[in-house]
Amino acid sequence: MNHMHSTDIKTIADTFKTDLEKGLTPQQAQENLVTFGENKLEATSKRTLFNMIMDQFKDFTVIILIIASIISIALGEMVDGIVIIGIVILNAALGTYQENKASNALDALKSMASPKAKVLRDQSTQEIDSNLLVPGDIVLLEAGDYVPADLRLLESVNLKIDESALTGESVPVEKDTHASVSEKAPIGDRINSAYSGTIVTYGRGKAIVVNTGMKTEIGHIATMLNEAPDDLTPLQKKLAEFGKLLGIICIVVSVVIMGLGLLRHEDLLEIFMTAVSLAVAAIPEGLPAVVTTVLALGMQRMVKRNAIMKRLSAVETLGSTTTICSDKTGTLTQNKMTVQKVYANHNEYDVSGTGYTLDGAIEGDTDNLKMLLLSATLCNDALIQDAKCIGDPTEGALVVLAEKAKYSHVALRASIPRINEYPFDSVRKLMTTVHQIDEQLVMLTKGAPDELIARCSEILINGKKEILTDDLKVNYLDQNKRYAEQALRVIGYAYKTLPQDYTLEQEESDMIFLGLTGMIDPPRTEAIDAIATCKKAGINVVMITGDHIITASAIGDKLGILDQAHRAIEGAEINELSDEALMTLVKDVNVYARVSPEHKVRIVNAIQATGHVVAMTGDGVNDAPALKNADIGVAMGITGTDVSKEAADMILTDDNFVSIVSAVEEGRIIYSNIRKFVGFLLSCNVGEILIIFISMLANWGVPLVPIQLLWVNLVTDSFPAFALGVEKGEKGIMDHPPRDKDEPIVNKKMGVAIIFQSIGLMFAVLSAFKIGMSIAIQSGANDPLLLARTFAFMTLIFGEMLRAYSARREDQYLWQFNPFGNKYLNISVCIAIGLLFVVVYTPFLQNIFKTTSISTENFLMILGLSFIPTVFGEFSKFIIKRMK
Repeated sequence: MNHMHSTDIKTIADTFKTDLEKGLTPQQAQENLVTFGENKLEATSKRTLFNMIMDQFKDFTVIILIIASIISIALGEMVDGIVIIGIVILNAALGTYQENKASNALDALKSMASPKAKVLRDQSTQEIDSNLLVPGDIVLLEAGDYVPADLRLLESVNLKIDESALTGESVPVEKDTHASVSEKAPIGDRINSAYSGTIVTYGRGKAIVVNTGMKTEIGHIATMLNEAPDDLTPLQKKLAEFGKLLGIICIVVSVVIMGLGLLRHEDLLEIFMTAVSLAVAAIPEGLPAVVTTVLALGMQRMVKRNAIMKRLSAVETLGSTTTICSDKTGTLTQNKMTVQKVYANHNEYDVSGTGYTLDGAIEGDTDNLKMLLLSATLCNDALIQDAKCIGDPTEGALVVLAEKAKYSHVALRASIPRINEYPFDSVRKLMTTVHQIDEQLVMLTKGAPDELIARCSEILINGKKEILTDDLKVNYLDQNKRYAEQALRVIGYAYKTLPQDYTLEQEESDMIFLGLTGMIDPPRTEAIDAIATCKKAGINVVMITGDHIITASAIGDKLGILDQAHRAIEGAEINELSDEALMTLVKDVNVYARVSPEHKVRIVNAIQATGHVVAMTGDGVNDAPALKNADIGVAMGITGTDVSKEAADMILTDDNFVSIVSAVEEGRIIYSNIRKFVGFLLSCNVGEILIIFISMLANWGVPLVPIQLLWVNLVTDSFPAFALGVEKGEKGIMDHPPRDKDEPIVNKKMGVAIIFQSIGLMFAVLSAFKIGMSIAIQSGANDPLLLARTFAFMTLIFGEMLRAYSARREDQYLWQFNPFGNKYLNISVCIAIGLLFVVVYTPFLQNIFKTTSISTENFLMILGLSFIPTVFGEFSKFIIKRMK
């Protein structure tokens, strides 16, 4: 049922044929169950494992490799064919494994549902499975209960419900059955209703079920989670695009080579094997494994910086983040109410310290605050244990306030026990307790300042009672207003001496006013510095919260999120905007208040539509759809709900906004390293294409066979590529704006570097091939190609190993940094060269890799030629430095 909060109770009861006093009959309950279905969340059908596996073989480059393997096997080259198909299967297995680790956000959302519900059916109270709850059921609520469905309240007695997981508000909401609520009111303002998945913290109530299952507010969130697309990350898209380009180049070159071969009437077997060699040369077979491993190592480093990455490919996305949309409560703030101001004795007292630790103090003389602090700690049901609040957060803040002045709540409640109480209710907006103090019965009262001041006739100033004049009342009410404008939650205090025959309900008048306290859920101090760092790094921080706009604006101002260029708005304004209008609005707004889960998703989508890469942080159920829609969803590990953790890509183990900035920095380092090894690997692939293409054009034969190319691409190049992937971050990586998400990974500068290095590689290898051929012919070798190919193979590998040192920096020459500073690269080069000698000098491997032993003199010649690619690589840096 829509707009339940603004529909009158009689209409709701008539709609579901409910007797408000007796509840539904068994027959009516069964009819409604058939009509509306069970009270449970539903998921869309998941992709099967078979579908995931098949999708891995739809990639363009994979299809080329499959065709190449089939041709190899058909032509009798079983080893080449089997190795190629093995690579395809391995990469498909890696891809399927990553995809199968999909989010289980909906399962976590289901776990929030109450397993049982107390209902009134057929005039009797029953406890039933909550999934059998139907619209029209009368539900009974009491403290500690999960709300089992969306409800419209019929009765409420001091009812408070914690809706923080749904709305983001840090304080339990006081419910009022008789409140009139407008149709467009956000969830946080619908105080005559209760919502599935929230928790009753105080009081009791009676309500009628109006929505169940997927029709509830939490059901809407489930729907959004089901609808959220699982997009590829920027890196995945860029690598897929470049792989496709390489594949197309491979096909074009293969067609040209086959055409030339046919024109020259060459052997068909040789033509096809050349095509296979080109396919193997064009495709960087080792790249997926290197990318996966480097991202996995990056994940491990992030754990040390308090960030757990759930999705491997999301690591690099962090580096391109341009906007962080953050929830307020528990993320930018501490989610711990803290008293910051006391106004009493015509004086303002500042209070230091934050949260529920007892560190800090009330600045100034607290002797004249005795009665106010007694009221704060005795007229109070909360406890503080091990810096944690047990009970209402507002009352917890008052206990801490008194403790800071050495008023122990445990000792005081033991020595001055509560004799009587008049609990808080939403009509009086007051709470009163009675105690024996100095042999007198004393009534202590706290509550809403306007209500309390109206019931007082005197005021205590520095221990002396004075008449509370109209001017004094205006003074304190004005102070109350000023605190409210600063987003402080204000509470007033009073006391009164009682006669022995008092009637408590009639005594809340002619009281003695004591003063005011102002509290807030304070911003994290470290978050202020983190936001400043974000701005320096060109990252915009946006606050999105379900809290009131005054509170959100005050926190945004303290954090440095709000500035002259940006403003704050409420979610109600978003309802009136089209998606296009919202795209325009988001450029000028940095604080969004009173927003619903739908608003959060629309805001994230609008910011993304303006070209930004968005990281969304949050900890509540209400954050889950936006977390899943964002480019990077960031959940809180300590305070976060299971739903938010499952929907997110990253979890902060310390709930610290600073860790997001650290993760972004690590993401930038990882992306920088990915660029290094991608450039290193692709220049080798392009070089291999040129080697084979130029050789065939010149009619020199094929200088490298498929098994040799596979060895280079998969083994030899992979070791230094791994090492380049774990380079330490370069200085100043957070001092420049994020990279453009649309910039290809192979941009103009990398393209120039690849061209120069590929040409250098081609020149060195073809020179070695021709020299080897000449030496073999002169020595009368039976198979001159064998020695020539060994020359080419060894020159290619040595050239790659030396070039890896140059690849450590994109814009620094070898003599401007320590080229041997990466110990992993040194080890990798030694391993790769060691393996090269094994395949060249081991007899049974010579037959497989088509190699032969060479002399020391020839080896020195190869080594000299191997420096050519590095020289070309260094020269490319000279050109790049002069590019705009």
